[in-house]
Amino acid sequence: MAVKKKTTKTKKNLSKFLVIVESPAKSKTINKILGKNFKVLASMGHIIDLPVDRMGIDFENGFKPEYMVMKGRKKYLNSLKKEAKTASAIYLAADPDREGEAICWHLKNSLAKKDTTFHRVSFGEITEKAVKAAFLHPGELDMNKINAQKARRILDRIVGYSLSPLLWRKITRGLSAGRVQSVAVMLIVRREEEIRRFKSEEYWSIEALLSKKNQKDEVSPEFNARLVKYKGEKIDIPDEETVKEIVSNVEKEEFKVADISRKDKKSYPRAPYITSALQQDAFNKLNFSANKTMRIAQSLYEGIDLGEEGSVGLITYMRTDSVRVSLDAADDAKKYILSEYGEKYYAKKQVQYKSKKGAQEAHEAIRPTLPLRPPDEIAGMLSVDELKLYSLIWKRFIASQMENALFSVLTVNISAGDYRFRAGGSQLIFDGFLKVYKGMDDITEDDSEIPDLTVGEIVDLKELVPEQHFTKPPARYTDASLVKILEEKGIGRPSTYAPIIRTVINRNYIQRKGKALHPTELGELVNGLLLENFPDVVDEEFTAKMETELDNIEDGKIKWVEVLKNFYLPFTKKLEEAKERMRNVKRQVVTTDEICDKCGKPMVIKWGRRGRFL
Repeated sequence: MAVKKKTTKTKKNLSKFLVIVESPAKSKTINKILGKNFKVLASMGHIIDLPVDRMGIDFENGFKPEYMVMKGRKKYLNSLKKEAKTASAIYLAADPDREGEAICWHLKNSLAKKDTTFHRVSFGEITEKAVKAAFLHPGELDMNKINAQKARRILDRIVGYSLSPLLWRKITRGLSAGRVQSVAVMLIVRREEEIRRFKSEEYWSIEALLSKKNQKDEVSPEFNARLVKYKGEKIDIPDEETVKEIVSNVEKEEFKVADISRKDKKSYPRAPYITSALQQDAFNKLNFSANKTMRIAQSLYEGIDLGEEGSVGLITYMRTDSVRVSLDAADDAKKYILSEYGEKYYAKKQVQYKSKKGAQEAHEAIRPTLPLRPPDEIAGMLSVDELKLYSLIWKRFIASQMENALFSVLTVNISAGDYRFRAGGSQLIFDGFLKVYKGMDDITEDDSEIPDLTVGEIVDLKELVPEQHFTKPPARYTDASLVKILEEKGIGRPSTYAPIIRTVINRNYIQRKGKALHPTELGELVNGLLLENFPDVVDEEFTAKMETELDNIEDGKIKWVEVLKNFYLPFTKKLEEAKERMRNVKRQVVTTDEICDKCGKPMVIKWGRRGRFL
């Protein structure tokens, strides 16, 4: 029996292949690479989400989300639909993470017709090689990633839309609570409480100004030695009385060199940047907030106009927790190092940097897409801040492929009776990877000069210098240290660190004063209410566990509905218990001495989104 060959109907007037990305900048860079047979358009981020005026979740039907077109996005969707009608095929090219996968999924559902062909293309850098390779081997949507994003969105909606009305009743309308942001606020409030409880204690240190004995009436270099031990034990100097006693005793003693040690110490380059490390370094070295860092990194990733070259993606994808680098990139770094610095500067043994447990190794570290192009070659085409961040990323990557630096560390122990003083210093022998840091900003060299000494040699005491100190309270969190603690505790992911900080500041729960993050009165009030009634919401371990569950969904280890069920049932029980307790809790009313001009009664303090007011 003959088999009739199946034929596929072809659309009339088919036009170019349609490629959809998130932003116009990304669209411009990719369009230049793909050429005239492709039309690259931007969705302007997410176009579909849960409704803003209601929960939008069908709890009776397996947590089914009620998706709708976001406000202000309909015109973009209509434009895409128009182009999709005549496209030969549609390539979905949003970012290679959960949010990007969800954007692609919603686009496919919104644009799909019976005979529409969709492809998912994913790349970690927007370069000609990476983009063309992705289009040669397109894939399918990753439903595990999509389900992980869906579960996260629903979890956040349940927590936010359940708890926020309770805050409205007890404090003021417009407040909100979030699954991850509330933990960040709690950490900052807890640190503030530690600072308030802290009691400073006095302590002292004593340094001896010494010099080599002068044999020929020549000036001998002076050097400092710090008092470290008494009778072989670490010495603590609590007050001025103890200082006077020690000084009186030490002044009578002979200072003799007890031992000398000189050791070579290696300084190792760090791994290329992951998101959290980039945010921390950009804050500490460039004074960039986490949000500013990610905004600039996004521009560098999506493409910068380099004149005749057009738009060029300068760095790899900036939301990553992997330190892996491609063989091609490592080879380019090698070529640059050998050319610019010489063979001795290239790492003799290539270090295999290890990502933390659970890192998404599908992504690379944050690195330059063109390692052979140093920052000074494109400085004139970047803004000041773009150049600063690109330089940071470029130097870190090149340095990661270079040889270790070598220091000579000298330690001299000097005895004065039962007292032991210590002098030390380090000298750079070989700069290694530090060569790439022209300002030597990573060098920890101690250039204090210690003269040539021998064991048993007597040195002259010039002066004893006591100094009073006071213990300091723990430092307030900054963008850098908050990102660090969130990462250490497993709270949030590379894509969420900056939005967490931005959200708690925008909601007036936290204020940035200088570099430090301070809780506002409103933030402390909300935190206290949540801590008393919903301890799980502000519990670090519970929140970290939920992040792991979302990772497990992405890895295909657990169904997204199961994660939501396991969370929702206990949560609703606690929610009802809290509602019952809070029915008996009246809004706190604070009466002031101010008299109202209109009614003649004492004015009271009320709360608004910006804090207290009369």
